[in-house]
Amino acid sequence: MGLESKVVLITGAGSGLGAAAAISFAKEGAAVVLCGRRPEKIERLQNTIIEEGGEAVAIPADVSIEAEVARLIGRIDELYGRIDILVNNAAVFEPGTVSETSLASWNYQFDNNVTSAFLVTRASLPLMRKHAYGRIVNITSALAHNGSGGFAAYSASKAALESLTRTVADDEIGHDILINMFNPGAIKTEMHATGRDPFAVVPELLKLATLPKHGISGKLIDAAV
Repeated sequence: MGLESKVVLITGAGSGLGAAAAISFAKEGAAVVLCGRRPEKIERLQNTIIEEGGEAVAIPADVSIEAEVARLIGRIDELYGRIDILVNNAAVFEPGTVSETSLASWNYQFDNNVTSAFLVTRASLPLMRKHAYGRIVNITSALAHNGSGGFAAYSASKAALESLTRTVADDEIGHDILINMFNPGAIKTEMHATGRDPFAVVPELLKLATLPKHGISGKLIDAAV
């Protein structure tokens, strides 16, 4: 795949799909920036990647907070001066029907599932535009377009993320910045105890994150079953 010159930022990199993607990008030669709220998890992953001959740096941050996102992107600019690939993987999940969901839970899920992607994308775009290159993958869910009883805030937040993705795709026409959505399906994560091994779907994510010039943008790609 030849990613030796690329810098990849992955949010929610401490476990699950984020960790699997980080390991895979590093194996392809990319410098991987690991972002998560729990320093011990991303630092452990950083050490694993380095021990296996890859390049990684752990930068703890809560990407639902604007000031922390500014600090994160500022640090990446200092280290590398660029962000080539962004994977907005950070997310939270709290079940509940509309009648059961508190405003606090609603806001918590929107802050972490939508606002975080908005903040990180907005902060990353200047570096991508500077180098006339950017690939962004937003991790979504089938619940975004199907909905499901008992998952009010989560479903709505993922639907909002899909709309944001299409909007950015339109905004960035002409900058060689492509942004798409990837639905990995049911995979084993801290939020889901059952499902496929995250490494099983990572090749499709990597393909979407390395599209050629004039590739698709604003599209939803489902992982192959």
